[in-house]
Amino acid sequence: MKINSYENRLLVILFIGFGFVFFDRLALSFLFPFIAKDLDLNNSHLGMLSSALSLMWAISGMTLGAYADRKESKKYILILSVIAFTLCSALSGMVTSFISLLIFRGLMGVAEGPVLPISQSLLAAASSPKRRGLNMGLVNASAPGLIGAVIAPPVLIWIATDYGWRSAFYATIIPGLIIAALMMLFVRNKHVHKEMQSSHAIGNKADIKTLLKNKNILLCILISCFYISWFITLVSFTPTYLMQLKGFSPEVMGGIMTSLGFAWMVWGFIVSALSDRFGRKPTLILFTMIATLCPMVLLFVDDANTMLPLIFLTYTGLGCFTLFMATIPAETVPSTQVATALGLIMGIGELFGGFITPVVAGFAADAYGLQIVMWIAAAGSFMALLLSLFLTETAPVKVNKAQLSAA
Repeated sequence: MKINSYENRLLVILFIGFGFVFFDRLALSFLFPFIAKDLDLNNSHLGMLSSALSLMWAISGMTLGAYADRKESKKYILILSVIAFTLCSALSGMVTSFISLLIFRGLMGVAEGPVLPISQSLLAAASSPKRRGLNMGLVNASAPGLIGAVIAPPVLIWIATDYGWRSAFYATIIPGLIIAALMMLFVRNKHVHKEMQSSHAIGNKADIKTLLKNKNILLCILISCFYISWFITLVSFTPTYLMQLKGFSPEVMGGIMTSLGFAWMVWGFIVSALSDRFGRKPTLILFTMIATLCPMVLLFVDDANTMLPLIFLTYTGLGCFTLFMATIPAETVPSTQVATALGLIMGIGELFGGFITPVVAGFAADAYGLQIVMWIAAAGSFMALLLSLFLTETAPVKVNKAQLSAA
């Protein structure tokens, strides 16, 4: 009972914590139409701003994730990260030029990088096997969907419209400090679930070269590269695309982005829960096929009322993120290597999909029109789909059945 109680408490705190990471991260996308007018920015600037954060997020996630695996306690690294990215987000409201905004977004990426690998390694260790996929999906996908993509758009657009975009950044500091305090009070310094210990032989500290030789880890890295291209391209350019190319008002744009957020939140736990029952691989394949249709909806549907339900039904990819970025790796490597593996998958994925792709998409949009970004997004999820076909199943229910059949 104590384990279940702590498992639930940890789930709630990490849910709020990683959700707020994406509230801060996505704020720039929602506020960019307002910022662009004030600072005279274009689509190329938006791509570079997204890329700078992703680059620093990637480097930080890989290095600090590996560093956290070498420490007995990951709690204080997590708390310092939350405080640091909260301050950097608030300071973004003080910028007066593209360069100063670029610097603060880069620093925010450094602070946010280790949050996911540390959070998921703590949650994987504290979760019972029958709930591991669901728990990790709630944190990895539903939390940023609810807080970063459902709550954030109307709140940030309201603040920006009534009080200015700078006030929208300033408003993030209080909830960030409250989250850090909750982590200090309620997150344990260290814990390893007994069933996680028995499911893997406890190995040495993670060796990146060894991890790269593992087929599932290598495939998850490649899937991450293309799937993050799908995600970052959509989330960075869709608000501007809807207002500039589709001619929607800020309120209509905010409503569609909120629909994306609801889909992110709902599919985030549905996909993960289904993977606990039907397996990680078939679930990932099915919902990645559906996710490839989402950019096509944005591209070919012109009526906002028609677009809203179709966006909800096809924006399934963030539920898949949990599988290749957290659950499959956590079930593939020893528990002492989870944060390193997750940081590696997230980091390399961010370097390609979050750093390179937005810059390419931004310059392509200025050269050929904003519609090209939707084709870039669709190509990313399609490549992730092809790579998913070669994964080895890791879900305990599927693996155990296969072992029994073989016996």
